[in-house]
Amino acid sequence: MMKSQKSFLIKIIVVQCLLVLCVAAQDFDFFYFVQQWPASYCDTRRSCCYPTTGKPDEDFSIHGLWPNYKNGKWPQNCDKESSLDESEFSDLISTMEKNWPSLACPSSDGLRFWSHEWLKHGTCSALNQHAYFQTALDFKTKSNLLQNLKNAGIKPRNGEHYSVESIKKAIEEGVGHTPFIECNVDSQGNHQLYQVYLCVDSSASKFIDCPIFPHGRKCGSKIEFPPFSSNDNHAEF
Repeated sequence: MMKSQKSFLIKIIVVQCLLVLCVAAQDFDFFYFVQQWPASYCDTRRSCCYPTTGKPDEDFSIHGLWPNYKNGKWPQNCDKESSLDESEFSDLISTMEKNWPSLACPSSDGLRFWSHEWLKHGTCSALNQHAYFQTALDFKTKSNLLQNLKNAGIKPRNGEHYSVESIKKAIEEGVGHTPFIECNVDSQGNHQLYQVYLCVDSSASKFIDCPIFPHGRKCGSKIEFPPFSSNDNHAEF
């Protein structure tokens, strides 16, 4: 084989390898950016445990930034060798404690929760650990869910019921895209606002219209938006 032919074949192989690596690094169509309402997490029958850093503020908190496919499936655990490295995002930890707390029992500092989100979802995001967590924090700020709801007169109140459509409309007017609203049921069996899903493009740079909505628990026509400031349905562990 001539030297020029060898060189050409090597270039072809390199290009093919790079293409395979690119596909493997970003083999998904979009992200779900999911935020949860802490009072609705805590007032179910299973209750909750406040973080070791103390009770979170009455605000939506981040659940995760999840790569997804347009067919409703998703990649997960894309790097079996990865592990959470706290030193890579040490400058973000205080902000994450405030905006991405764990309410699971027993009480924790959040590292186990963040590790789960990174290993299951972050390793499929084509982002490093710092970029993954920073991106989620940035999208929480951009979405500004609680303020957008308050602007529409939707505030956390005991015994108050809101239509799901009014909640979706308030968020859409603030963010520019229609969210998916997931509900859960409190200890008395009332449907309540639990999680808000917004969609982000695959480069994690902007909100987009959702290609497909998730199959989370649907809501009734009217749901509660319970206050967290007076919520005491938590366990001390």
